[in-house]
Amino acid sequence: MRRFLASTVAVSALALMLGMASARADDAVDPNIKQGGAITITYKDDVATLDPAIGYDWQNWSMIKSLFDGLMDYEPGTTKLKPDLAESYEISPDGKTFTFKLRHGVKFHNGREMTADDVKYSLDRVTNPKTQSPGAGFFGSIKGYDEVAAGKADSLSGVTVVDPYTIKFELVRPDATFLHVMAINFSHVVPKEEVEKYGADFGKHPVGTGAFKLAEWTLGQRIVFERNPDYWHKGLPHLDKITFEIGQEPIVALLRLQKGEIDVPGDGIPPAKFQEVMNDPEQKARVVVGGQLHTGYITMNTTMAPFDNVKVRQAVNMAINKERIVQMINNRAVPANQPLPPSMPGYDKAFKGYAYDVAKAKALLAEAGHPDGFETQLFAMNTDPNPRIAQAIQQDLAAIGIKASIQSLAQANVIAAGGDKAGAPMIWSGGMAWIADFPDPSNFYGPILGCAGAVPGGWNWSWYCNKDLDAKAADADSVVDPAKSEEREKMWSAIYDKIMEDAPWAPVFNEQRFTLKSARMGGADNLYVDPVHIPINYDNVYVKDVQ
Repeated sequence: MRRFLASTVAVSALALMLGMASARADDAVDPNIKQGGAITITYKDDVATLDPAIGYDWQNWSMIKSLFDGLMDYEPGTTKLKPDLAESYEISPDGKTFTFKLRHGVKFHNGREMTADDVKYSLDRVTNPKTQSPGAGFFGSIKGYDEVAAGKADSLSGVTVVDPYTIKFELVRPDATFLHVMAINFSHVVPKEEVEKYGADFGKHPVGTGAFKLAEWTLGQRIVFERNPDYWHKGLPHLDKITFEIGQEPIVALLRLQKGEIDVPGDGIPPAKFQEVMNDPEQKARVVVGGQLHTGYITMNTTMAPFDNVKVRQAVNMAINKERIVQMINNRAVPANQPLPPSMPGYDKAFKGYAYDVAKAKALLAEAGHPDGFETQLFAMNTDPNPRIAQAIQQDLAAIGIKASIQSLAQANVIAAGGDKAGAPMIWSGGMAWIADFPDPSNFYGPILGCAGAVPGGWNWSWYCNKDLDAKAADADSVVDPAKSEEREKMWSAIYDKIMEDAPWAPVFNEQRFTLKSARMGGADNLYVDPVHIPINYDNVYVKDVQ
């Protein structure tokens, strides 16, 4: 066994592939930042849950991160891994055994000390089918996962509590993404007694080890976090309180920001106000801009007629005028031709995708037995610009004979429909579109295109399951040798090329994100614009005018 404090063979391979530097063990706390103060953030829609095993959208992702911790984390605003609840870890020479040493004295919000038993319980819980976690598939490389997923076992055989402060993971194969998985919210540690106390309502009564704890949740109005005075990371968080105001239309939130009444309009800059904001020097100075490993797409339920016919799905791909949709959002994106965004390793630069061609789309529909088209439903999130984009998609589909009625719903309702096999024939993913959980091509596969994600409550809304591609994906993730990084990327490119041939999606665009913050906020330059779906560390945010 070899000891590592901030990197492993697997992560070293990814570091070389992605240009990442090694991470330091702890964040340095600036002594010049004064503790105290509060900020207010607005959202249009309420939050469905704050349970780390369940929550999986960009809105609650960072909230959950503030309440819970995992074995690993990222340096704020970066993709650099560092130990978190783990003090250190070891990796075996074959890359299949990870042993973590836990920090002593870490307490849950209820005052009890966290131990290795809690880590094991949390992972057994997230992989148990009864939990219906959309993140269960992330843990597929751990021994015993298949038995737990099939309901044949209640516990992961590959996770062993060595002693109260030591936990060991045995994998079925080397996994180049394993430490990233230990940093995502689904791996965050929960106390068994609180989960059993609240049952299905634990997501409304979250108890973790994080920098903040829940002080108030008035459904449809506000969520309030208060500082955790017993937080294990000394000197953090800086803020005393965060208030999330619910039910704020994005345009109203922008006006309130301009008046100094709030600090962050959580839904970003309303598209209708984008040019106005960017043409105002004072407002533009507060805009935070960043690229994302993001793809917006239309899913087609491959188990539901007529989308069980590949020619129908290919016709939809040809029917969508992506250039027009990009123009609708002030060119804040580029048209997409495959699931991976252009900056992700494994993106196939030679792949052209499906050209916009109404005549060919009609011909394919006729070949599929639908010369006169058919009727269906298109689900979309009800926050602008998504209803307008859905209408553009509706018009494009009508041009080839597909009559799609739009179901414009709150984010949580669209997600619920997608996670129900009989719930939604088509979904426009905007507002919920995929942003990578970590910077690796495998992350665009397992949860949203792999068989493990095609489960009730999962995020594979096309219900696409190709077991041959699952095997090829596992082979690709077993390549951890830095010298073979190019080979691994080509393996992933071939997987995504095959996916596009099967066409469970119509990729539409790769988006950048623009948002605003108040002038008094510090430590928030990465706000909502991380290059990957890494949560904002609210514990690093501070108020400049604290006396």
